[in-house]
Amino acid sequence: MRTIDKRLTAKLAPVLVKRAPTLTLPFDARGKSRLAATLDNGEEVALVMPRGTVLADGDMLVADDGGFVRVIAAAEDVLVVRAPSVRLLTRAAYHLGNRHTPVEVGADYLKLEADPVLEDMLKRLGVLVAHDSQPFQPETGAYGGGHKHGHDESFSEDYALAQKVFDEHHGHDHSHDHDHDHDHSSCGHDHGHEHHHHGHAHR
Repeated sequence: MRTIDKRLTAKLAPVLVKRAPTLTLPFDARGKSRLAATLDNGEEVALVMPRGTVLADGDMLVADDGGFVRVIAAAEDVLVVRAPSVRLLTRAAYHLGNRHTPVEVGADYLKLEADPVLEDMLKRLGVLVAHDSQPFQPETGAYGGGHKHGHDESFSEDYALAQKVFDEHHGHDHSHDHDHDHDHSSCGHDHGHEHHHHGHAHR
């Protein structure tokens, strides 16, 4: 079984892009760093990407044998939000952002995973909400990897890493014997933000 472990940053010749087998994945799977997947030609592969990688439509990946694979963003159930005014659309984006919902931001639309609770909220705000089946490529970066919920499997690891970096940055050299094992994963995103605030307090 081939392992796919690199994303190509260089541009490939169009003929190589065209010839590469494709891997069609929904957004959720494109953010996983470890994944058993099946290429569209039926070949089973193991995806082993650096943590925090979120694959996008058109990304070219390299397998351990040097072969290329092209990522396709799968069509999935989404809500497409449009509004009669920029203000209303911006307001909808604000309320979705408040709920840490991954959102794809277009020139005149917002797109999110279909969710009846959010759909209801959006309709109450007065925007137009349509169901569709489309590729979903939300904004990433603001919260790490565009994690959907604080308690997805990589959150506690990301949190532990952030904690370690924070401690090193502030020169906490006292021993960390005391119990650090309690799991923060159920508390959502807030811990990360609290730590940033401490950071500024130390200066």
